[in-house]
Amino acid sequence: MPRYLALLGSINIGGNRVKMAALKAVLAEEGFREVETVAASGNVIVTDRRQASTLERRLEEIISARFGFRSCAMVRTRDEVCAAIDENPFHGTGPEHGSDRMVHSIFLSEQPEQARFDALLDEHKGKGSERLALGDRVLYLDYVHGVGVSDLSSKFLERRLGCKGTARNMNSLKNILAKMD
Repeated sequence: MPRYLALLGSINIGGNRVKMAALKAVLAEEGFREVETVAASGNVIVTDRRQASTLERRLEEIISARFGFRSCAMVRTRDEVCAAIDENPFHGTGPEHGSDRMVHSIFLSEQPEQARFDALLDEHKGKGSERLALGDRVLYLDYVHGVGVSDLSSKFLERRLGCKGTARNMNSLKNILAKMD
């Protein structure tokens, strides 16, 4: 049976408080197997027969019904998590790469149109030091000087790309991948 990572957006930010033990218990009650949470930011590893897209919709329904707020769920396989690390052009060693804390992979609900991504790049040109690249349902982003000083908020990116996303930095993704192994 497949093992998945569910990346839940809006967990433990903006007043949407959820204890990971409660999330784990609810998902087990809902029939998910081998539920494991990683950190307190909505990273859940589960084993389930269903396809990823079906799991995404089901997880969003559960969060809404059981915790009272809307969340987006991005479900990925171990290989997709690995690719989000390995294919991130801003991650690695050397002076041209960013720090693992500043380099993010933003998991997207769908593949944005190339034209929307190109328009985002054009709009951002000259406005900040952040670096962006597009992957397969992933936006790679090096915040360079920090998320808090960037104009590239999740809401801004979602409006420009036309799809939802939830971000994790390289430190988090490496920790999650170690748990998946």
